[in-house]
Order: sequence, then C-alpha cells, then structure tokens
Amino acid sequence: MNLTNSEALLLPTLLARLERISADSHTAHLASGIRGALLRSQERLETGRPVDSRSLRRLVEQGFHVLEAAAREKVGD
Repeated sequence: MNLTNSEALLLPTLLARLERISADSHTAHLASGIRGALLRSQERLETGRPVDSRSLRRLVEQGFHVLEAAAREKVGD
C-alpha cells in the first residue's frame, strides 16, 4: 500500500493523540489497543512490508472514533 503525503502525515499525528488520552479515561484501554495496531502497521510501512489498506483505514477510523469518545468524556467531567 502506498500512502499519500497527507496519509503519511496523519498516522504519526493520530498515534500521538491516542497516546495522550488519560490513563484514567474509560477509553484508554481501547486507545491503547488501536494505537498498538497502528504502530505495527506503521512499522510495516516503514520497512516496505505490505499492509492491507482496508484494515489500515479501518484502524485510522477507529482511532478517530476513540479520540472523539475521549473528548466527549473529558467535556462531560
């Protein structure tokens, strides 16, 4: 899978945001799992190994959903 420039820039930004979710958050465990899967995908991309584009896009989408849930949770505090 070849990433566009915007997609290549998006992945590290998403990873950094997921890492910043508070450990006290209800979404922290979920964020950790998605982040781990994204890190593995990023490593595969960096080493030139194949990555299933649908799986990667689904992980990115899930990452954004977790960020939204964490933001709603934070606002609700």
